[in-house]
Formats: sequence, C-alpha cells, structure tokens
Amino acid sequence: MEYRRLGRSGLMVPALSLGTGTFGGVGRLAAWGTTDATEARRLLDICLEAGVSMFDTADVYSLGESERVLGEAIKGRRDKVLVSTKATFRFGDGPNDIGSSRQHLLAAIDASLYRLGTDYIDLFQLHGFDAMTPPEEVLATLDVLVRAGKIRYVGVSNFSGWHLMKSLSVADKHGFPRYVANQTYYSLVGRDYEWELMPLGLDQGLGAVVWSPLGWGRLTGKIRRGQPKPEVSRLPQTADFGPPVPDEHVYRVVEAIDEVAKETGKSVSQIALNWLLQRPTVSTLIIGARNETQLRENLGAVGWSLTRDQIAKLDAASKVTLPYPYWHQRGTFSDRNPPPV
Repeated sequence: MEYRRLGRSGLMVPALSLGTGTFGGVGRLAAWGTTDATEARRLLDICLEAGVSMFDTADVYSLGESERVLGEAIKGRRDKVLVSTKATFRFGDGPNDIGSSRQHLLAAIDASLYRLGTDYIDLFQLHGFDAMTPPEEVLATLDVLVRAGKIRYVGVSNFSGWHLMKSLSVADKHGFPRYVANQTYYSLVGRDYEWELMPLGLDQGLGAVVWSPLGWGRLTGKIRRGQPKPEVSRLPQTADFGPPVPDEHVYRVVEAIDEVAKETGKSVSQIALNWLLQRPTVSTLIIGARNETQLRENLGAVGWSLTRDQIAKLDAASKVTLPYPYWHQRGTFSDRNPPPV
C-alpha cells in the first residue's frame, strides 16, 4: 500500500481508506449496508493485511451506530489504525444539536469518542460549513480540542472555496490549527473538485480525502448503455441525497473505461479509482464495501498505474463545460490561469 502525506501535515495516510457508512445500517443509510461488529472486524482484518489503516466515519452515519461498530472493530488495535470522523450535521432535536458552535462541537466530540471507545480522533472534519457560527469561534474550539489531545488533525468537508479560504485566513491570523484535509466528492463522473478546490488545495496545502470515488455507485461496472439498471444497488434508494449525474454522461464515461479495461485487464471500479490516484492533491480515496468481495476488488486499484494515453482517454470522456468564470479563465487567459491538472 502506498502512503501519502495528508496535505502539508506530517501525517502519512494510506492511498485507500475504508469508509464505514455501511456499518450499523440504521435509518436511510441502511441502503448502504448493515455491517455488524463481527463483519466489520473481518473487513478491518483484510484492510490491515493490505496496508489500509485509515477508517472514516461520521456521527450521523446510522445515527451513531457506524461509530459504535467501528469502535468495536478496532478494540485491541487502536495503535494500528487512524480514525477519521465528522460532525456538524443535525444530531438531536435541540436548538444546539447542529452546526459548528462551541456548544455543539464540544458535545459532539465527546459523544464520538465515547461511541468509538477511544480517547482521541486522528482526523476530525467539519461535515459542512456553518454560516451561522463565526469561523473564529469554530477554530478556537478546534484549537482547544487539539490542545486537549482529543483531536490530532483537522479538516473540512463540503466547503466551497471561499468558505475554506476565509477559515484558513482566520487560522493564520490567530495561530489556530490549520485545516490539512478536504473531504470532497470527486470521481470520473463528478470532476467539479478540479474547478476551484483543487487549485486551492495545491496553493494552501490541503489533501483531498475523496468520498464516493465511484460516483455514488455509478462506476462499479453494473450500469451501461442499453442494459437494465441492477436490481441489487444502493443507487435507486439513495439517489435523492447523492451527487446528480445525467445518464448519458455516465454511459460515455463507462464506455471509455471499458476500452481501458480491455487494455489493462482491470475492472471498471479499479480503473476509476486508479485514475483518481493520479490526480494532484489526492491523499486518500475512501472506498466502501458491503462485503469481502467488494473490498478485495477495490483494493486491486493500487500497485499499478494507468498510462498517459489511458488517462487522456478517460479525461476526454469525462470532460464537461466549466461554469463561469472558469471557462473564461481557461479560454482567454490560460497562460496566467493554468489548469491544475
């Protein structure tokens, strides 16, 4: 397993991490999976044997059950794993059970530590931007948590570029902990990350922790033009809160992947993951797995590399028209606004 620096921090993370959204299986996330503690421990055994030592969760995944199951699975080997979790989304009915206020973050961290059965979190990320709480309050609270040893590194998820830059400027001004990770959506059928967040990551030293690298299940090889949608899939049940992608775009990308698959002998998902591992700023890909078979296939995305020609073929098939002002910058002033990749 290849290890990479997480942004400009000194923390080394595996190129692949295991997402534990399938752990617990409560509420609407039951469509992702219902992995219990025994199954989770087996998946972690396979991961650690392959060098995958980072495991990502969040307090809202299955209403805390994902953290609890992960905590059971890491018992006796906490020193061998990196635990990544998130908070900010609503977790309770009270007026302060949401957001990034000092009140909510302090309570959320203690609750996550309890469910995980640990006294520290390796990487804590804000799950979303809270425009109602001043960034000074957010970062001062994270500073307290870092100094207390409850958090070791901090990051964000689902922030826009200006959200991130505003927060980083506050951190620099006051000497608060700097975000080193951006947990972001990025895939061959969703390249929005490249427009602004990738250049920002290159400039400011944030490593991309990529969620849904298979485009919300669209790049598993089960979806192709002219074929019926798979009967066993989380996509129909979860599409309403996943990233939208037109079917025609998916078909075009998958057809290009199929061409590369014939050349490499690799699966659709392995090619889609390997393409991401060649992109700038990417520190780790969060892979998910309902079972051992899916996990082992995704682990096959490392240890080899696509050729330049194969990457160019996939780039061309997945290209879309950029929104303003990016098309203008690339088209009329590209010598001073070069693309990040």
